[in-house]
Amino acid sequence: MITSRMLLVAALCVIFASQAQAHFLFARIRPPAEGGRFAEVYFSDEADAGDPRFIDKVAPTKLWLQTKPGAFDALTVHQTSDRLRALVPGQGAVGVIGEFTYGILARPKQPAFLLRHYPKAVAGSASDIAAFRAKPEIPFEIVMRSVDGALEFTVLRDGKPVPLAAFDAVSGQAKGHAFKADKEGKARWKPDVPGHCSVYTGQTLQQAGMHDGKKYDEIREFATIGFAWPLESSGADANAVKLFQEAMSERAAWTKFPGFSGDVEAQADGRRWKGSFTMSAKGDVSIDLDDDVLVAPWVKEQLESIALHRLDRAQSKDPVLQFADHDTRHPLGRLLLFEGGQFASSYRVKDRQIMVVNRLLGKVNMTITVLDNDLNADKKFLPRSYTIHYWNAKTGVLERTETNQNRWTRVGSWDLPAHVSVAATSSSGQSVKSMTISQHRLAK
Repeated sequence: MITSRMLLVAALCVIFASQAQAHFLFARIRPPAEGGRFAEVYFSDEADAGDPRFIDKVAPTKLWLQTKPGAFDALTVHQTSDRLRALVPGQGAVGVIGEFTYGILARPKQPAFLLRHYPKAVAGSASDIAAFRAKPEIPFEIVMRSVDGALEFTVLRDGKPVPLAAFDAVSGQAKGHAFKADKEGKARWKPDVPGHCSVYTGQTLQQAGMHDGKKYDEIREFATIGFAWPLESSGADANAVKLFQEAMSERAAWTKFPGFSGDVEAQADGRRWKGSFTMSAKGDVSIDLDDDVLVAPWVKEQLESIALHRLDRAQSKDPVLQFADHDTRHPLGRLLLFEGGQFASSYRVKDRQIMVVNRLLGKVNMTITVLDNDLNADKKFLPRSYTIHYWNAKTGVLERTETNQNRWTRVGSWDLPAHVSVAATSSSGQSVKSMTISQHRLAK
């Protein structure tokens, strides 16, 4: 039986990123966005995209979550087209560690070996990350902490540091940077530029055995750790704030709105209702003929929501926003994180428009995705069609989807609602509600 001392002096086997065919199991904690916050795992030679050819092979990967030092909870892992995903808490420090046994590989004129991967990712403050503990059941794991403005890495074999371990850093910004641990197993490295980074190392154990009825001559194991650099950011990013405020200024707003009234015809799943309403200059709505317990309250709710989003309200202070990542080519725009406020929110902005709004609402994660906007007479944007998705914040299960259609009519200097329809789809089926407004009358 191999001893701990023999393991410590086992030959290090590191495959550098310059070898295009080398695949590793990389993990990454994504920022809060559509559907919540996720840990993603990629099997690839890239640290931020998976190789779809092997996704079925690596699907059995197991992941555990650590939010409190030393406490590990199993995560539910979902397979997508090129990566594995697991929902993690939307706020606070997060650590994810995984384990996957690839199987036995036998190459010509080389010993057959058992291949194992141990992906890991961390997110949070330097102190929170330093407080995380190695998982005792994981035999080969990288731990990381911040020291004097740099990062210190140690690879543990059965909980003990491996001296002179060789590491490689891979990312879009720092691909192929190699560094080495000292005799105590500690290695320091500081990324040159902001962005997502992954560090990995490997070890070959001269240990024969059997796996799934096949014999192997040695074991090759690889450990990775993914993180964002810098580890934490605070305060506003002037460019992010500018991008957001520009998009806000391009929205059609009701300036010096006097209020208005109108007639409405509405229906909800076959229930029809006619009535009239009045909206005050502050957006308060009163229904004049409230004789329906289902449709009339929905009409009132929709009108109040429209007023909430259209009324021109001065902001009490500048928003505190940061860029969530360095992806400038996302189809729906740059992802911005909002600091503070009642809800944990993020936005996507593109072409002077807010295209996505994400909110973590306790038990539910909500995402609004704009499909199409109209330009009004003032060349400002009005929502035309958008979807709203609601996910269970604990399980990640999609609970409901709403498809919304808005149409507008110009009355004086204001664009007032003319038609609203909402098709809500869930496991119980589809519900369709709509209302058409006529006889718009501005208040004097």
